[in-house]
Amino acid sequence: MATTKKEHRFALCVRNDDCEDLVIRKMYEVLPDKKAAREGYLRVVDESGEDYLYPESYFVRVRLPQRAEQAVVAPHAP
Repeated sequence: MATTKKEHRFALCVRNDDCEDLVIRKMYEVLPDKKAAREGYLRVVDESGEDYLYPESYFVRVRLPQRAEQAVVAPHAP
């Protein structure tokens, strides 16, 4: 049986229009949300550590090399 690898998606914040939970030039993980995408939004894990919807225009999607992705999503050591 084949295993499925969780795909991580990322976006670079290029605009925040006074959203305190977004930092311009910072990369954020994007969670899948088809309904939000149809409405022009991305579900993003922001500075609060929670996921919220933000306008897609606030971000540019980025694709990371595998090694960089692993480093970004690796659990932090205590």
